[in-house]
Amino acid sequence: MDFSQFHQWVHKELGINLSAYKPTQLNRRIESLMTRLGVKSLEEYTKLIKTDREHRQRFLDFITINVTEFFRNPELFEELEAILKKESAANNSLKIWSAACSIGCEPYSISMILNNVSPNGRHKILATDIDNTILQKAKLGEYTDNEMKNVKSRELEKYFKKVKDKYYIEQNVKNMVTFKKHDLILDSYENNFDLIVCRNVVIYFNVDVKNDIYKRFAASLKKGGLLFVGATESIYNYKDFGFEKASTFIYRKL
Repeated sequence: MDFSQFHQWVHKELGINLSAYKPTQLNRRIESLMTRLGVKSLEEYTKLIKTDREHRQRFLDFITINVTEFFRNPELFEELEAILKKESAANNSLKIWSAACSIGCEPYSISMILNNVSPNGRHKILATDIDNTILQKAKLGEYTDNEMKNVKSRELEKYFKKVKDKYYIEQNVKNMVTFKKHDLILDSYENNFDLIVCRNVVIYFNVDVKNDIYKRFAASLKKGGLLFVGATESIYNYKDFGFEKASTFIYRKL
């Protein structure tokens, strides 16, 4: 079995289209994971994923980039907070989409910001991911020290409850967020968003898929709506999608 055949098997059996990812980078990551597991061939790894639920979930987590933390790149979230303060003053019912939300750190970070700058708002956050297991973890709202490292003491006291070595997010933060399974490549997108947040995901996709996602994000935003991307994901051709720069990694639909 070669990587092309392995990709086809993953698409058929697990429903994940690996052709959207940059192949060299992707295959290197799969090889790295196999080495760490002591797996010597793709045939052996296919059998392991097929028969062992724990290893199948580990592979899905690895492929769908479930590495996250609250307020990732804090200085960028400070820029977002300044913008949301203005946006929420003009509109107290913002519609927001956190795409590829992983275990919920990102949508809950935005919920905390909105609770701070617009406590009487009726804002709604849709949080989506391709992985049902990850979404269940997000709904639970249970986090470790590592995921909490950027949370300021004020937010820690206000929005979290610590039980032994775990942190649990308060219900008032959860109430703003609705979780839903969604595939950025295959599924349709909702419309009329004031803000779409999609960070540290499209960097793994090939150029055609990436451009298609940005085009669809633009179509899903209201005029004047914002797109917030990751710290390594500058959109150099942002004008092609009808955006202008609102900040370093935040784009506004014209």
